[in-house]
Amino acid sequence: MNNAPAQQPTEPIEQQQQQVTVPKMVPTKLFFTKGVGTHKEELRSYELALRDAGIEKCNLVHVSSISPPGCKIISRNEGIKELVPGMITFCVLARCSSNEPRRLIAASVGTAVPAGELMYGYLSEHHAYGQTDETAGDYAEELAARMLASTLGFSDFNDSKNWDEVKEEYRMSDKIVKTGNTTQSTIIDPNGNWSTVLAAAVFLF
Repeated sequence: MNNAPAQQPTEPIEQQQQQVTVPKMVPTKLFFTKGVGTHKEELRSYELALRDAGIEKCNLVHVSSISPPGCKIISRNEGIKELVPGMITFCVLARCSSNEPRRLIAASVGTAVPAGELMYGYLSEHHAYGQTDETAGDYAEELAARMLASTLGFSDFNDSKNWDEVKEEYRMSDKIVKTGNTTQSTIIDPNGNWSTVLAAAVFLF
């Protein structure tokens, strides 16, 4: 019988454990897209809207409304080329569905991004009944600007006073903020089929 003491590890336990580094999932690019679909089934109308937007092959994960610092905005065509079937895809998504005949519906994603690359921006989701593209888009854009203004400490932000009509940008103190929106609207057909509209900001890594 061997009574020799068990050999002690030559290194502390914590040094023997494998170090696992969890990558920070910060998107480097994003693109905007929109779509509309109509079908007798609501779910199919949503799927057709996703097809129209070019993101139907992705497993979409809805996230909240931060545009990372320095995140590059690329075109829809460029963005869709980077998608592969089954890809887990993070997005800020606005969606609206109805089967009420002749009902006007809209969905919009607004954006407000500081001109500098060190500060993050905001994305806003808005869906509405009875609003045109312009009305829904303006509201979503203003909503994003207001959220960013609050983060920057401008509690007295007024969109009508801070809007530069010539340069089409918001000015918050000495900071210039670029804004925009992606909006889709439609009118439900008289037969009462389901229609779905959506707008999305899609993140890429």
